Amino acid sequence: MITVRFEDFERIDIRIGKIVECQDFPQARKPAYRLRIDFGEEIGLKNSSAQLKERYRDRSELVGKKVVAVINFPPKQVANFVSEVLVLGVSDGKGGVILLVPDSEGAPLGSRVF
Repeated sequence: MITVRFEDFERIDIRIGKIVECQDFPQARKPAYRLRIDFGEEIGLKNSSAQLKERYRDRSELVGKKVVAVINFPPKQVANFVSEVLVLGVSDGKGGVILLVPDSEGAPLGSRVF
């Protein structure tokens, strides 16, 4: 395990967003979706490529879902798409990803995780 200082964690900007659009992403090497995520008025809309197809087979179940994402990593080119944020999740132990979601639907968009 790597030990980091708390100051290192504070440099990572993790925010609450809501998926407003989910599209198939056949150009990705691994099965993925192209997501459009709303982080509220201050941050706005951001794109993300997310390997969620194994667990979330129906795109409509993702639209409207609040998620937790890192918003200050550099953009990453994924095939013909630029992913601007990293949506956070954990392995389900079967090759799928379980999204990390806020405990309360009341969490405002753009809220910082601390």
